[in-house]
Amino acid sequence: MKNVKEITVEVKGEAWEKALDKAFNKKKKDIKIDGFRKGSVPKDMFIKKVGIEALFMDASDIVVDEEYRKIINENKMEIVCEPTVSIEKIDKDGIIIKFTLISHPEVKLGKYKGLGVKRDKVTVTKEEIAHELQHLTSHMAEIVVKEKGKVENGNTAVIDFEGVVDGKKLDGGSGKDYPLEIGSHSFIPGFEEGVVGMSVGETKVLNLKFPHEYTEDLKDKDVEFIVTVKEIKERIEPEMNKEFFEDLGIEGVDSKEKLEKHIEEELKHQKEHQADDKYVDELLRKATDNMEVDINNEIIESEIDRMAQQFSQELSMQGASLEQYLSMVGTKMEDFRTSIKPQAIARIKTRYLLEEVVKAEGITSTDEEIDNKIKEESEKYGMSADEFVKAIGGKELMKYDVEMNKAIDIIKEG
Repeated sequence: MKNVKEITVEVKGEAWEKALDKAFNKKKKDIKIDGFRKGSVPKDMFIKKVGIEALFMDASDIVVDEEYRKIINENKMEIVCEPTVSIEKIDKDGIIIKFTLISHPEVKLGKYKGLGVKRDKVTVTKEEIAHELQHLTSHMAEIVVKEKGKVENGNTAVIDFEGVVDGKKLDGGSGKDYPLEIGSHSFIPGFEEGVVGMSVGETKVLNLKFPHEYTEDLKDKDVEFIVTVKEIKERIEPEMNKEFFEDLGIEGVDSKEKLEKHIEEELKHQKEHQADDKYVDELLRKATDNMEVDINNEIIESEIDRMAQQFSQELSMQGASLEQYLSMVGTKMEDFRTSIKPQAIARIKTRYLLEEVVKAEGITSTDEEIDNKIKEESEKYGMSADEFVKAIGGKELMKYDVEMNKAIDIIKEG
């Protein structure tokens, strides 16, 4: 591919000797040879005892780093992923290194304006408002002990239960004072339905079968659950009175009609946002389909690395690891990487598209625009502007973001 460049470098003589010296100085503090204090052995004695080959790995790392920086500066290349480095030859006299470098691929813009994409019209139905109102009042409902009656759908039954399979107590299949919300479908099919209609103090045997999709050792097996209802709780939804609206705490909302209007506005805002996202996604998909670019597999793998790292960081903020996630969903890292590859390719194409639109349209950004963007983003994270800039590694990222958004606006307006 045109954006792949191979450069071979040979380092010998004094330059190689300096690299060997640096490698030795790095190692010598940990070297112990009989007759010398730790860290004070001369280089020639070390080579005599251990062999010069022991310095090659560290010396090659030093040379690779130095030569790579020289190549980048001399060739003015925009490297887009880690280079491939191979040691062609290494001995006491010198080293030959081959760098395989991948720069930004050539992008040919196609049609990116007037793409004929229609933005979805947003409507909010009475049914949607009623559903949200029900959800809100249910959330504010008071859960109280049901003094009379039997277990009904929507109640919470506090139960003791014990599972038996093949005449033996089911491992992990028992519980005491378990709050089972009827309708939550948290147990196998038939369990909650069997509890409906039971009274406090009643014990019942439920003869059920594990579903075919269950674990290998239990799927399709008959199971007997002995269930005792110890308490029944029900949700008492609040009356829409003055106290209710005060507890709700929404400014200007003091009646059902005003609450419904507030819900309608919130739903409309959410739907407008979703419609915008869908509209932009479709525009970008069409524009990237129209452009021409060959993306190296190394660039794709680098993007997958970045996405996996981001996902891992998000999981760690929730107290989990990527390894735990993969184990939980029953997949391997290789399969996970394969699954996110289409998204990685789409992200790369979108990035290249917008960068080319910025060039084609002569898009620039002012200091004021960048500072406003920094202010907006820093406030989201509860940070000062200086703290935010330091955290992201400088203003350059915000400059890029401002110009990318301008490119999106041009595609939308076109």
